[in-house]
Amino acid sequence: MENWKDFATLVTEHQSMVFSVALHFLRDRMAAEELAQDVFLQLHDALPGLETPDHVRFWLRRVTGHRCIDYIRRHKHDPLPLEDVAEPSSPPQDFGDPMLRRRLQQVVASLPEKQRIVVILRFQEEMDVEEIARVLAMPLATVKSRLHRSLAVLREKLERVTGMSCV
Repeated sequence: MENWKDFATLVTEHQSMVFSVALHFLRDRMAAEELAQDVFLQLHDALPGLETPDHVRFWLRRVTGHRCIDYIRRHKHDPLPLEDVAEPSSPPQDFGDPMLRRRLQQVVASLPEKQRIVVILRFQEEMDVEEIARVLAMPLATVKSRLHRSLAVLREKLERVTGMSCV
């Protein structure tokens, strides 16, 4: 077995990314942990067909995104408020106004599933739109359109809440 295909190493290397995407999408720690475990079980079965470390990362993002959307549809899940969910272990960051940050998290969570996953992949995972299109198997124009619409909705809702222009 090639060294990069060592399953335990891949889990260690990618578990925080998979869990973080699931947690930010589902807003439920237990559901995110369960979903991440399922994704890694699928990875174990799919590993022989994956060709490179980049292919593994691509595959994990794609499967995690699709599994999140499937989970929401299956469970008709009403997520917990983000302030009730512990953040994944990562270095603390200064997000400025904590109330504005919480409101932004709530507004992102209110987006429809397909728009929400595009926003999470773009801004949390810092993926470019071409990569998001490949990961979600969507046309590039669809990703751009969903991102544009999502940002317009986020701006509008935040302007209503804060009374400030979000340009």
